[in-house]
Amino acid sequence: MRRRLLLLTLPTLAACSVLPEYPYVEVKRFPLTARREAPPARGGHGRVLLVRLMRASPALDTRGLRSLRADGTESVDFYAEWTAPPAELAEEALRRWLTASGLFSAVITPGSRAQADLVLETELTTLLADLGRGEARVGLSAVLLRESGNNTRILTQLSLTGTAPLPPARPLPPEAAAAAMNTAFADALTQLESQLARFA
Repeated sequence: MRRRLLLLTLPTLAACSVLPEYPYVEVKRFPLTARREAPPARGGHGRVLLVRLMRASPALDTRGLRSLRADGTESVDFYAEWTAPPAELAEEALRRWLTASGLFSAVITPGSRAQADLVLETELTTLLADLGRGEARVGLSAVLLRESGNNTRILTQLSLTGTAPLPPARPLPPEAAAAAMNTAFADALTQLESQLARFA
């Protein structure tokens, strides 16, 4: 009898569920690219550049778009994210950018059998929309090396910050934030190209 009573009450309990219903929110995904506006620098000596895997600061190990509020606190948007980990996207864009620059005869990846004249190590240190300042910021650190046998010589060490204005709309749409960060990334790569030109 008790078992029959329990079976009768189960449909009633299911119909009166107290669990809250949340609307489905589609995750938006954005590429991290850098569109070249200025003409390539060119004029290099035909050296081969090896670009090693880009590292990422601990704050950039997630795909969500990051923003810095006016009070100095950071937020991560889990419904708007990059199409892959930011450092992976930035590394691919960096290689394409330097290849298009014409500074080097070739830009190669680790594992290539080609002999590199120069080696570039990079780290993505900043990638966010600063709402207080009204700008997107992308930070890169880079070390350019010349390796010969067992000898390694540091040619230059760089810390670069690219910026781009944010639209005044608040709350800031993720599409606008991603577009501004892409523009800031292109600014950082333009600076990097200019610094590497004297060693090419």
